[in-house]
Amino acid sequence: MAGNNRKFFVGGNWKMNGSKDSINEICGWLTAGDRGDTEVVVGPPTAYLGYVQEKLAGSGVYAAAQNCYKVPKGAFTGEISPAMIKDIGLEWVILGHSERRNVFGESDELIAEKIEHALAEGLKVIACIGEKLEEREAGKTEEVVFRQTKAFKDKVKDWGKVVLAYEPVWAIGTGKVATPQQAQEVHASLRTWLSENVSPAVANSLRIIYGGSVSASNCKELATQGDIDGFLVGGASLKPDFVKIINARKS
Repeated sequence: MAGNNRKFFVGGNWKMNGSKDSINEICGWLTAGDRGDTEVVVGPPTAYLGYVQEKLAGSGVYAAAQNCYKVPKGAFTGEISPAMIKDIGLEWVILGHSERRNVFGESDELIAEKIEHALAEGLKVIACIGEKLEEREAGKTEEVVFRQTKAFKDKVKDWGKVVLAYEPVWAIGTGKVATPQQAQEVHASLRTWLSENVSPAVANSLRIIYGGSVSASNCKELATQGDIDGFLVGGASLKPDFVKIINARKS
């Protein structure tokens, strides 16, 4: 798939980190840095969504919610809806992150319902999939990521509003990184699966990004792989080196 025209995409998932002071600093170097023609989205905690949106206004960097629920409103304490995310001027949400799956117990089915509702409400979705260490060691990587993707496949009407993030759970925050070859292999398999189960056109145009201990030192090699269209970055997105990751495709 090298030579494709998929726009490079880098997301920064801040997780439950940040304060107004640290956000001022991050937004300072993020908006001052050269981003080339990379599409950049950062996901602050819900409490700071509006604040970050204001700080990034006009910069070409956009804020994303880290999660949302599957209905517009109601008695769901602690949740936010796509309607609310849109109401404060945002257009992105991260759904299905491994921490939502494995720490908070979200099922494939719930994640699929969330993705369906978010897209129906006009949001764009970073949809996360990925296997645990024991699943990889048991040779079940493809089985797991295909199952997770299949769960929401029929609920997506417009794949142009989806970015698929492959994040092997064993590589998130552990310092262990899938080798460029391991990551490329899964991305290529996903593209083949999409070609056979959705359409060749979607398989060719959908951006599949990699997440899991991406750093300034390994991003360039990962970015050379033909089916890796960018990154979803955790801890490293809180540090100035994030700008180097954004520019991973630059020579």
